[in-house]
Amino acid sequence: MRIELADGDSRAVIARRGAELVHWSVGGWPLTWAPDSAVWPSVSPILFPVVGWARGGTVRIDGQAYPMPVHGFAAGLDFEIVDHDRRQAVLRLCESAATAVHYPFRFGLTLHYRLEGPSLAVDFAVENRDGRAMPYALGIHPGFRWPLSGDEREGHSITFEAAEEPSVPVIAPGGMFSEERRPVPLDGGRLALTDAVLAQEALCFLSVGSRSLRYGAPDGSRLRVDWEDFAHCAIWSRPPAPFVSIESWTGHGDPVGFSGELADKPSMRLLGPGEIRRHAVRYGFEAPVGEA
Repeated sequence: MRIELADGDSRAVIARRGAELVHWSVGGWPLTWAPDSAVWPSVSPILFPVVGWARGGTVRIDGQAYPMPVHGFAAGLDFEIVDHDRRQAVLRLCESAATAVHYPFRFGLTLHYRLEGPSLAVDFAVENRDGRAMPYALGIHPGFRWPLSGDEREGHSITFEAAEEPSVPVIAPGGMFSEERRPVPLDGGRLALTDAVLAQEALCFLSVGSRSLRYGAPDGSRLRVDWEDFAHCAIWSRPPAPFVSIESWTGHGDPVGFSGELADKPSMRLLGPGEIRRHAVRYGFEAPVGEA
């Protein structure tokens, strides 16, 4: 089942599987990419309870090893539809026999999508329903059209609200985060998007100072992304595929050689029994002047 949202000339479609945004358009213009199973079969997967790769495909919890897929398991499970109307939808995932195989905690993960004219807001609530502390990481991985508008991919850029470190971690085999860094052609906060820049692994900007960025096209159209309580931002593509993914993360992949407990992995969040942590992302499209 899919949920269709509409507000004015904006449309969004949310799938129960993974609570994934599978389509978003404004004024008839699609902003999310059309998935291609030969390149990347997803549109905007939700990452939980880990972000990135776990070493050896397993995590350790209380001394026991549990298998953990890349980016966790949430994207492959059906969420419950808690509420929805024409402009908003609330979906929830809780513990089950399927999740206990990977993650032995009682939890709730709730997403609230709201379509507000040319903007789409996503609010997250992570709840620890267990009687012990619960480690987690959360992310959202949307793929947007590149080109954002028009037919040319050249001239697009991403501009952070603040100057960021012009280097990112080198991703080692197996998706592990190494201490080595590689330079990124970041001019202050601006990154010109080219196939060459995105030809390697994702550009993982860790502990960013910015809380927003703009993804812009040469004709002046742009997509603004604002986030709350997400520490990291990743930019990823598979050139020459016509998309760029602008990802918001609370955590990241295992460091090279990491073999400790999930709770001790760098950048994991830890929720006490009964606690709820909230996160949010908002996407706003601005059309070229004269076409709004």
